[in-house]
Amino acid sequence: MELLGGTGADLPNAVRVGERGLSRGELLRWASAVAAEIQGAPAVAVHATASPETIAAVLGGLLAGVPVVPLPPDSGPAERAHILGDSGARLVLAARGAHEPADGEPPLVPVDALPRDGALAHAEPPADATAFVLYTSGTTGAPKGVLLSRGAVAAGLDALAEAWAWTPGDTVVHGLPLFHVHGLVLGVLGPLRVGSPLVHTVRPRPEAYAAAGGSLYFGVPTVWSRVAAEPGTARALRSARLLVSGSAPLPVPVFERLAELTGQSPIERYGMTETLITVSTRAGGERRAGHVGLPLPGVRTRLAAEDGTPAAHDGETPGELQVRAPMLFDGYLNRPEATAQAFTPDGWFRTGDIAVIGADGWHRIVGRASTDLIKSGGYRIGAGEVENALLAHPAVREAAVIGTPHADLGEQVTAYVVADGATEAQLIAFVAASLSAHKRPRTVHLVESLPRNAMGKVVKTRLG
Repeated sequence: MELLGGTGADLPNAVRVGERGLSRGELLRWASAVAAEIQGAPAVAVHATASPETIAAVLGGLLAGVPVVPLPPDSGPAERAHILGDSGARLVLAARGAHEPADGEPPLVPVDALPRDGALAHAEPPADATAFVLYTSGTTGAPKGVLLSRGAVAAGLDALAEAWAWTPGDTVVHGLPLFHVHGLVLGVLGPLRVGSPLVHTVRPRPEAYAAAGGSLYFGVPTVWSRVAAEPGTARALRSARLLVSGSAPLPVPVFERLAELTGQSPIERYGMTETLITVSTRAGGERRAGHVGLPLPGVRTRLAAEDGTPAAHDGETPGELQVRAPMLFDGYLNRPEATAQAFTPDGWFRTGDIAVIGADGWHRIVGRASTDLIKSGGYRIGAGEVENALLAHPAVREAAVIGTPHADLGEQVTAYVVADGATEAQLIAFVAASLSAHKRPRTVHLVESLPRNAMGKVVKTRLG
């Protein structure tokens, strides 16, 4: 199994990052020189800026069969030290001047100083060899290294290519970070495996998306919200074949606005670092606001109630989403106990996400079990449903809902809202008019902004 797949057309700008373009052949020869430099290392870290150097470094690791550890370029000293120490990386790959190793860090390999004429013949590592060690966000402790095999990556990309009718004739456009599954695995390895050109806009600016002339666009909800807020930019995407949203739920008003301005509803999909993408809307199928679609080929899903018994697939009953799939990770590096806890006794991965599945198999993600399932007065309330109700108010720009302690109810629904001119009482009444009374927020905090991570997800642990 060759991870990079078919070649496609070797265009002069088969891979373009900002103003810098490379043909596929140029990129692979550069990556081959990287591979020769790092051959035999137990693991290498890549200072993952949005640059051709990052892509060449990652591909060099894959060609050499050396596990790649992407490093967020904005990571602090403690986070970097943890990732480098835990992963066992013996080298850091980066462009000259992009990263200065701190005392005790592995030595730097200057990717931009390497020749770009490496030999293209490489022995293909086995499918079960580790391709990546990707670190989780660390919201529940120190970041854990997720072991993703070459076979898992290939299976995930092939399933998406089928679901999205993704071919070498597509041009992929995005500006997402290259240290996450979304931007790196889907957004870089996907085009290389399928053989389609890639345009990386460095940053996911709406005007850059509009000017790129692509057919397949990737973005997170924050990106699509900004696109939807600029009608001229959104209309420039009418010629695109698919607009794909992921990494967090897409608010229903943004879904509807994009459909109105671009002439097509966006594609939504669901995944996480440990699973890659497992559920998605299909290119040629129905697209429902607030839903992430159906399991990909080879994927099985189920819902578990709090007591472990099966939850009904009735479109209403929430449960923890559990997954079996060929694109699952191989465990957490150096964390056998955490790995064991992540799976049920019969081998299903516990995603920690709360979902609802309809009788027709359509999936809707309610949120994380730890932060988005609110237990109030005997009711189980999904934060996402309340957030979408708030976002339907014309004055609301952003909304995040959590459960906070309540002496009588156990937890109460509490909202943090960025709004122009609306009052707390107006917003509570607005939600009460569309949802059941027990789902309305009891408290609304009007704030100037919501805390977000690099992928645009709201960090709910920082609310309050």
